[in-house]
Amino acid sequence: MLLTPEHSIGLQNTIGSDIIMQLDDVLVTTSPDAKRMREAMERSVRWLDRCIAAHANPTTQNLFCIIQGGLDLEMRKECCKEMVARDTPGIAIGGLSGGEAKADYCRVVNTCTSLLPELKPRYVMGIGYPEDLVVSVALGADMFDCVWPTRTARFGNAITKYGVLNLKHARYANDFGPVEDGCGCVCCRKGEGGLGITRAFVHHIAAKETVGAHLLTMHNVWYQLALMRSVRESIIEDRFPALLKQFFSDLHEGEKSKYPDWAVEALQTVGVDLMVD
Repeated sequence: MLLTPEHSIGLQNTIGSDIIMQLDDVLVTTSPDAKRMREAMERSVRWLDRCIAAHANPTTQNLFCIIQGGLDLEMRKECCKEMVARDTPGIAIGGLSGGEAKADYCRVVNTCTSLLPELKPRYVMGIGYPEDLVVSVALGADMFDCVWPTRTARFGNAITKYGVLNLKHARYANDFGPVEDGCGCVCCRKGEGGLGITRAFVHHIAAKETVGAHLLTMHNVWYQLALMRSVRESIIEDRFPALLKQFFSDLHEGEKSKYPDWAVEALQTVGVDLMVD
């Protein structure tokens, strides 16, 4: 199958998505081939122009450009300048989550967001771990997508504010508490349409029935949405730094020595010191 910028946009126009993406040339960030990385970046810019020209519904579907350039910050800056000049309704930072170190990831996001318009949504593609989400928001990102919440559910894992629980583990066989205390998802809550599912029940079926993955998928997606909702509310109420500190304290049981260096360092660049109460 030959997928051209024009055909890609035509398919997305037919689907009717609210947000559609340009066709881009993606190269894994850890590639040492600088020449090929530049080729991919410049091709993505050219393809954006073709996508814009082919877009049949610009008033009803929002076409996002995708910034490329690997881990080369100067190349990312160059791509940002070219993409911003095209004035698309939203801007994506692509090519990440490709095995690069988290510190390198943060430097790329920080570099790109510092050059993007404030009133246009910034979308970091392929990002989904809770700590990645909250740190990326602090660095200026708005939107994310990732298969991890559903993929990890298929392995019997539940996402909670205290970390990931592998409910296939034998210690949950007689645990009749909810998947996560205080969770408002349809699986955890009791009454008002809730299922009141227990950890023991998920443990019992996780290795035997696909419904186990379905239940944990509903919980995990709810958790991610609730996390982003709390982030938005904390920003509006001017208490986002406090939320960040509470998030990492919950995740690492209050032990600052366990906080990941990349997160501490990235947040320090935007004036949040996790090591200070």
